[in-house]
Amino acid sequence: MKNITQEERLNYLVEEFKADSDEYRNLQTPGDVEGKKRILRSLMNIRMPKEMSDGVLKVQDDYLKTRSEEKGIVQLSDIPVVRDGLSIWQGDITRLAVDVIVNAANSQMLGCFVPMHNCIDNCIHTYAGIQLRDECSRQMNKLRMKYGRDYEQPTAVPMLTDAYNLPAKKVVHIVGPIVNYKLTPDLEKDLADCYRNTLELCARNSLKSAAFCCISTGIFHFPNKRAAEIATQTVTEWMKKHPGVIERVIFNVFKNEDKGYYEEQLR
Repeated sequence: MKNITQEERLNYLVEEFKADSDEYRNLQTPGDVEGKKRILRSLMNIRMPKEMSDGVLKVQDDYLKTRSEEKGIVQLSDIPVVRDGLSIWQGDITRLAVDVIVNAANSQMLGCFVPMHNCIDNCIHTYAGIQLRDECSRQMNKLRMKYGRDYEQPTAVPMLTDAYNLPAKKVVHIVGPIVNYKLTPDLEKDLADCYRNTLELCARNSLKSAAFCCISTGIFHFPNKRAAEIATQTVTEWMKKHPGVIERVIFNVFKNEDKGYYEEQLR
């Protein structure tokens, strides 16, 4: 399908993903572009890991890469350094053209299945494409063969995947600690381990720039201010111990509240 428009790609993908779904193959397609975008994203979100034809994947890849260009790709050189190789950037992490972006995953490691959910896990899987869930599934299946069929990814153990149609080169998926009642020293250590273990994984894979989301501060209820303190302190200490190994770490924030906390820590 050469020389087709973005809207033609969208129309094609909506019908192909509907046909791929037993439950929604007869769903009425909206007439407007925004409605079609929502349907496509929702069908991608709920789709279980399985094969898709190369032809459909090629159109999906072209569509998602064009979407990235439309949103605006942010280069590392566009992000100022605050101090010592550390940066703060507020916005959509799926726009960042860095070596690795960090995804706040759940223990199933397959992404968010809630249609159109605005969590970072959903956004990363949406704009990477369905290949990302497939790779996560393959890695988890290998781990289940090793550790048993009930295996779930432990807290603070990172998994590295390709980024597919994202501007970044790789994605690190990591499960942060869940604060159910009150914050404890063990939960604080778990959060610090998320940052430390991710940096170690990046170093082993020669990844020189990493963008961290605010791990565990969403539905996992880690207090935002304390999370920013732990993140900045842990990364600063690691980079001092390993000079030059990772050249840039970006703290990616979405809320103004978090931006303020990180600015306070790095001033």
